[in-house]
Amino acid sequence: MMRWIVMPDQLDEGQEYRFPPAESATPNGVVCYGGNLSPGALVSAYRQGIFPWPSNPAVMRWCSPDPRFIVLPEFLHVTESAQKALKKALKRDSEYTLTLDSDFREVIKNCAAIPRIGQPGTWIFPSLVNAYTMLHELGYAHSVEVWKNGNLVGGLYGMSIGAAFFGESMFSLESNASKIGFLSLARTIFDRGFEFIDCQV
Repeated sequence: MMRWIVMPDQLDEGQEYRFPPAESATPNGVVCYGGNLSPGALVSAYRQGIFPWPSNPAVMRWCSPDPRFIVLPEFLHVTESAQKALKKALKRDSEYTLTLDSDFREVIKNCAAIPRIGQPGTWIFPSLVNAYTMLHELGYAHSVEVWKNGNLVGGLYGMSIGAAFFGESMFSLESNASKIGFLSLARTIFDRGFEFIDCQV
């Protein structure tokens, strides 16, 4: 049975909305449907362990899957190939450059546009691009960019709330680009005291 919610048309970042409990999610992780992507709705959702995962742009779906993929500092495993790629990217004379929050909109647009194996399309609809861009402007959403010789070749974006980072999506235009961005981010935020990265599924 589909559970629908009703919320105000606009919630500012400081306004809280109480979603149904994350523990009440269906076996496929759906908590409820409806609502909107205003800043207060999104920030409230993440604080309650819930995130938007629409199957079409007309119906907002809120999810909290179980099991959940969480990366803890002590369990961050880096393969030998990824370690080499990261070391190469971070060399002083490297052709790669890594930046934080340098071009958020371009990162999320690439995440929405790049085809993925086994997926017929994207869930990052224009409404989500606009909503997360607004959250970026408010200081909640962040991006990591991987540049090669001045061209954007990979990156990721997600939400930062308290001591948690919620990874939303990543893209790569060449081998290892998104890995380099993710590992660089993980090491940086764990060094700064973050407790986990939520990779959702």
